[in-house]
Amino acid sequence: MARHDIITLPDKRLRLVSEPVKRIDAGIRKLVEDMFETMYAAPGIGLAGIQIGVAKRVVVMDLSKKDDEHKPLVLINPEITWSSQEQASYEEGCLSIPDYYEEVERPERVKVRYLDLDGKAHEIEAGGLFATCVQHEIDHTNGVLFIDHISRLKRDRVTKKFIKAAKTADKTTSKTTDKTAKKVEA
Repeated sequence: MARHDIITLPDKRLRLVSEPVKRIDAGIRKLVEDMFETMYAAPGIGLAGIQIGVAKRVVVMDLSKKDDEHKPLVLINPEITWSSQEQASYEEGCLSIPDYYEEVERPERVKVRYLDLDGKAHEIEAGGLFATCVQHEIDHTNGVLFIDHISRLKRDRVTKKFIKAAKTADKTTSKTTDKTAKKVEA
């Protein structure tokens, strides 16, 4: 297993629509293992392949409490087949938008069809936090972020904050690289 870096806003890859998995092979199994290791280390309760730069429709989740036994769930090619009319609001966060949380309203219940790691088809009905998390992660596979469900003003504000932070980080990296290059030239 290997831990991967989680890509963050404003990385444009987060807006890619992920490709369906055509075959569940050793590569997909390794991806799932790596995604769980990355998610648990973050720590988070859900992760989509695109969040580690892999544009495949693969989602891993584990809603177990910190001290409880892990209950990992793998959803390959997940799709929402039904959404309730009733809405629920939860404070959401995202590993790709660190340290930012906002109330998001989504359907209270959903039905989701997906494949497991053995290629077996499942359809489950989810409610509560499970419904919120599964919708959040499926959104990722469609290039949608949770901030797309909040007001434009709030979304623009957080996006600008992350763009500014990325530019600052790039300048710091650039200065460090320049200093290293000068030392090598000397």
